[in-house]
Amino acid sequence: MVANRDIDITVRRGTVHALIGENGAGKSTLMKILYGMQKPDEGTISVDGRAVVLHSPADAIARGIGMVHQHFMLADNLTVQENIVLGAEKLHGIGAAARRRIQELSDAYGLGVRPDVLVEEIGVADRQRVEILKVLYRGARTLILDEPTAVLVPQEVDALFANLRELKAEGLTVIFISHKLGEVLAVADEITVIRRGTTVASVTPAETTPKQLAELMVGTELPVPETRESTVTDTPVLEVSGLHLSGTDAEGVVREVLSDITFTIHRGEVLGIAGVEGNGQSELVETVMGMRRPDGGVIRLAGEDISRTATRGRREAGIGYIPEDRHRHGLLLDAPLWENRMLGHVTQRPNSNGPWLTGGDARRDTERIVEEYDVRTPGVDVTAASLSGGNQQKLIVGREMSHRPRVLVAAHPTRGVDVGAQVQIWDQIREARHEGMAVLLISADLDELIGLSDTLRVMYRGRLVASADPAAITPEQLGTAMTGAATGTLDRPGPADDPGAQGSDD
Repeated sequence: MVANRDIDITVRRGTVHALIGENGAGKSTLMKILYGMQKPDEGTISVDGRAVVLHSPADAIARGIGMVHQHFMLADNLTVQENIVLGAEKLHGIGAAARRRIQELSDAYGLGVRPDVLVEEIGVADRQRVEILKVLYRGARTLILDEPTAVLVPQEVDALFANLRELKAEGLTVIFISHKLGEVLAVADEITVIRRGTTVASVTPAETTPKQLAELMVGTELPVPETRESTVTDTPVLEVSGLHLSGTDAEGVVREVLSDITFTIHRGEVLGIAGVEGNGQSELVETVMGMRRPDGGVIRLAGEDISRTATRGRREAGIGYIPEDRHRHGLLLDAPLWENRMLGHVTQRPNSNGPWLTGGDARRDTERIVEEYDVRTPGVDVTAASLSGGNQQKLIVGREMSHRPRVLVAAHPTRGVDVGAQVQIWDQIREARHEGMAVLLISADLDELIGLSDTLRVMYRGRLVASADPAAITPEQLGTAMTGAATGTLDRPGPADDPGAQGSDD
C-alpha cells in the first residue's frame, strides 16, 4: 500500500503553509519523512535550496526542522525550564544561561512562558507554547505543528495565531496541519491539499472557501446539512445526581475532582459538556463508565441504579463508549481490526452466539463498518496500529454505533478526523438521536458542541457552572464561560453587543 505518491510541496521561508487532507491521505507519513522519522523510497527533500537526506529527527533538527506533536510530550513533574532543556543540555547547560535563552526566545516571539512553574500547574494553551519553545530552543527555523488547535478554546486559538504571526515576522516558517478549515483560511499564507497520497491542489486563502477546500479533500461535493429539529422526549435515560469524586494530585494532596455533578439526559437528547481540558470532563466520563468509583452520588440508567455496576455490566445494559484516549481505552493496537470490532461487545451479536465467539460474523461485520464509515485499510486482518489516527477513530465510532446503545458516551468523537468523516459521524449521531438514543457529548470542538447538542452545560474546575441553549450562543461566549469568566444561564447578545452575531466565516 502506497502512503505517498508524487507529493510535491513547496514551502516559502517566512510563511505559514497549511497542509490539509482526509484521514489516510498521507499527511502523517509526509510529516514523518520531513522530520526524519521515515525514509522515502524516492524523491528529494531540499532545505534552503540544498538537497538533504534525513535519517532521524536529530538530522532534521540539525537542519532547522522541528515538530510539535498533537499529543504533548511533557513531564508534568518537571518545571517548564527542565522540560525545555531535557535532552538539549549541551546547548546552554541547565542553569542560568539556559534560563536566559528561554526568556529571550519567549520574549522575542510573545510566548509568555514562565520557566520556573511546574508543567502540571499550567493549562493546555501554555503547554503548547512550551512545546513550541522547546523546538525554537533547539534552533528550529521551520516548525511543523500537528493539529495545534485541537484542544484550544477560541480565545486561545487567537493567541496561538498571534504567536505564529510573530514567528513569521521574524523569518521563521510554519507548516500547519489541521482539519479546521476556517482556521486554516485565517492563518495560512498558502494551502496544499493532498488526497490519497497525492498533491491535488495548492491555493491561497483569497481564492478559495471552506466548502471548496473540503470538496478538494474528499474529491466530491459535500451534502448540505439538514435543518435541526428537536427529538427530545420526556423519558429520562441517564440520570446523574450529586456526583462527587476525589483524587490525589502529584504532591499527594487529596482534592475534589468532581463536585455535585447533576444532570439528566432524555431519549433523543444530546447533552453537550464544554470545558477546557483538565477541568474534570475525563473523570466524569470515566465515572459514568464505571472506571472510577465516586465518593458520593447516584447514576441511573433507565431508572435502574448502576452506581456500583462494573464497566462490563454498564456496557451490556446499553451504554456505548467512544473514549477520549483511543489507544488506551478503545483499541488493541497489535490486534487485527476484526478483533478490535469485538472489544466491549464480546457477549453481543455478531461477536458471539450464546457462550461461543463467532469470529466469522465479526469479520463480516467489520468489513461492513470499514465500508460504511470509509475506514482506509487494505483489509480487516491488518492491525489497528497500522491505521492513521483518524481511521482508528472511524473504526471505534462504527463499532459503538452498530449496537444502537441506549446512551452513547462520546468523548471527542471526531478528534483527528477529516471534514468528510466528521460530517458522516455527525449524521450518524443525529440519526441515532432521532431514533431515541441519548448522548453525553464531551468535545473541545465548539462548533461540534453547538451543532449537535440539544442542551449545553459548561464544566469548570469540576463543577457544572453554566448552561446554554445551543441555538442562542456563539463559540466566543461559550469559550468565555469555559475559562470561568461567565456562569449561570448564557444568552446570545443582541447585534449591538456582538458585531459577529449576524454571520459566520463558515
